[in-house]
Amino acid sequence: MEDYIIEHTPDYNNPVLTVEDLVVKFNLRGQVLTAVRGISLELYKGESLAIVGESGSGKSVFTKTFMGLLDNNGWIDNGHIYYHDYDLTTFKKEKDWTKIRGQRIAMVFQDPMTSLNPLKTVGKQIQEAFTLHNKVSKAEAKARTLELLADVGIPEPEKRYKQYPHEFSGGMRQRVVIAIAMACVPEILICDEPTTALDVTIQAQILDLLKKLQAKYGLTVIYITHDLGVVANVADRIAVMYAGDIVEIGTCDEVFYDPKHPYTWALLSSLPQLGIKGEDLYSIQGTPPNLFQHIQGDAFAPRNPQALKVDFVARPPYFEVTPTHKARTWLLDPRAPKIDPPPHLKNIMNLNRGGDLSNG
Repeated sequence: MEDYIIEHTPDYNNPVLTVEDLVVKFNLRGQVLTAVRGISLELYKGESLAIVGESGSGKSVFTKTFMGLLDNNGWIDNGHIYYHDYDLTTFKKEKDWTKIRGQRIAMVFQDPMTSLNPLKTVGKQIQEAFTLHNKVSKAEAKARTLELLADVGIPEPEKRYKQYPHEFSGGMRQRVVIAIAMACVPEILICDEPTTALDVTIQAQILDLLKKLQAKYGLTVIYITHDLGVVANVADRIAVMYAGDIVEIGTCDEVFYDPKHPYTWALLSSLPQLGIKGEDLYSIQGTPPNLFQHIQGDAFAPRNPQALKVDFVARPPYFEVTPTHKARTWLLDPRAPKIDPPPHLKNIMNLNRGGDLSNG
C-alpha cells in the first residue's frame, strides 16, 4: 500500500458511538460477575482510542458488546450503546447484528491462528467476508480480495491468495486477519491486542499498517492493550480501565505526561523504558478485586500505598482536569491532601514526545 502523508483527523464534534452507563454481567457457576461497571464513553469519528489496563480489567468484554459477541452466559444489565440511529443494546437476534458486525464495526483478534480456518485458503477466507455483505460476482470478489492483500502489505497477492494459513508467518497471518476485518471497509475497527504474539519489529510494522489503513479509509480505530508503550505513537486518546471501569481518560499527551489516577501512575511505572539500571523493574503489588463481590469505594485502593481513607468508603466521581481529560480519583477533590506522582515518572518528561515510549 502506498504511503499516506496526511494524518487522520479526528472530528471531536461528531461522536460515532456513544456508551451510557453500561453494565455487563456474567453468570459463572451460579454466581454473578460484574465485568463492566457503569461505563460511559464517546467515540469520535476518525480518532484512535486506546483502551489500556491489566488482563481481566474488562477491555475486551466492553468492546465485544459493540458487536454482539458476548458469550452465552453474559448479558447487558443496564445502559445504552448508540451507534448512529441504532441502540445496540436492543439487538436480540443474529439478523439484527448482521447490519452492524463486519459491515460497520469489525474486529481484529489477537491470535490469528485461532481466527483463521486452517482448511481454507486465505484468499477464500477474505473473499467470504466480502461476499457475505455484498452481492457481487466471483470475479469482482476475487479482485477485491487481491486488492486487500496488497493493501495490507502482502507481496505476490495472486500467489498468496491460494495458500493456507500455515504457509504464512505470524506477522503475515495478522495481516490476513486485518484484511478480513477490512473487507467491507467498516467505520469502526476494533483491534484486540493486535501485536501481542509478535516480536518488536513486526509489532511496529503492524501498527504502521493500521495507521496507513486508517488514513486511507477514514477509519475510527479502537486499540485494546495492556501495554501503554505499544500505543504511545498511534493513539489520539487513552482510556485507562481497571476492574470494569474507566478510571482515567484523556489525550495521549495528557495521560502520559500529566496522569492523575494512581492506577495510571502504576501502569506507567511498569514501562520497561522507565527502568533504572541495576534496580528491579516496578510491578504493581496485590491482585485485582474480586468482581463477584460488590466493590466498595475506589477499586484500586487496596493496591494503592497512598490511598486515602475515603477511597475505601465511597466510589469517586469523575473530576475534570481539562475539557478533554478526567479521572475518577479523590486525589483531585479540592479537599484532598496533595500527593504527587512517583518521582521516577518525571523521567517521562525527559523523553521526546512522539514515539520514544513505544516498544518499536
